[in-house]
Amino acid sequence: MLDSNEIAQTMEKMFTRKAFQKVKPYVAMVLLQSGFAGMHLVSTATVKDGMNHFVLAAYRNAVAAAVIAPFAFWLERPVLDQNFYYLGVKLTSASFTAALENINPAVTFLLALVLRVEKVNVQRRGGVAKMLGVLLTLSGALLMILYKGPLLHFPWASTQGQRSATAAVSEEEFMWVKGTLLILGCCFSWSIFLILQSNTLESYPANLTLTTWICFLGVVANSAASMFVYRGNTAAWVVGWDKRLFAPIYSGVVCSGLSYYILGMVMNEKGPVFAGAFSPLSMIITAILGSIILSEKITLGMLAGTIVLLAGLYSLLWGKSKDLSCSTKNGAQEGQNEMVTVVVSGGEPPKQEEV
Repeated sequence: MLDSNEIAQTMEKMFTRKAFQKVKPYVAMVLLQSGFAGMHLVSTATVKDGMNHFVLAAYRNAVAAAVIAPFAFWLERPVLDQNFYYLGVKLTSASFTAALENINPAVTFLLALVLRVEKVNVQRRGGVAKMLGVLLTLSGALLMILYKGPLLHFPWASTQGQRSATAAVSEEEFMWVKGTLLILGCCFSWSIFLILQSNTLESYPANLTLTTWICFLGVVANSAASMFVYRGNTAAWVVGWDKRLFAPIYSGVVCSGLSYYILGMVMNEKGPVFAGAFSPLSMIITAILGSIILSEKITLGMLAGTIVLLAGLYSLLWGKSKDLSCSTKNGAQEGQNEMVTVVVSGGEPPKQEEV
């Protein structure tokens, strides 16, 4: 028989394991969003330093394919949006890009609504919350784009290079608008990819294999585009032991490799709404580190638009959570009705065949 010390140690291990299982999704999402924030900063510094965006996207997809391919082999991402992203972040800033990317759920919802993949019942609170969330999200995005306002000075922000950056923006204001349109194009193409991927996986459930093929085709497409645009200039493909090498490895491993596993694990345990609720965290980390490392400016319009945008995001997520809870209850009710029908009709459960 076990003595009291062994029983106490066993109970302690059980409680520790249960506590870890409860905390694990939260820690995983915090680490994942921190990784996304690092991608915003590294990508911004790399493309503004002169690295070709086609080359960066090609290297990123090559690394991602190499990371995901072994898992696809043993256990059984998009291209256009990456080019829009790298071009947009080059012409704007990491903080602005990270904030504006939070319109992805609203854009995906609207496209799914148009394509009749998503349904809205405005007579329910969930449907009203989703429509209100879309309206607030788009309003916040417009506020960020159309209104800048005065600069906000934070104690941790670096002032180095802000004067030259301000002069560059005033001289080429249209570049910021162009970058904003490219980021919106990134969000639009990413939303289309999500809808197409969900439909594709219904007939081709090998998710890891599909992701590997997408990354491989991303390498081919970006390589061909780079060769065509730059007339076979091989100098653009040369990387050294600097951020030009670090950026594709980091984004390929963390944002296209590990993120796939972490998101799959968290969505399995907590659902998509829980995973989506953490998306603003990368924006906050990017804004703080961007103002310190890259001397990026944060304006009143960006802050106000972000607040409105986040209010819309969480309203949309709350509405989606209501839909999920309703569908779960309806499924349970249908199961109970089937059981009642079997009992009332005198039905018997199917007998197992004798071997």
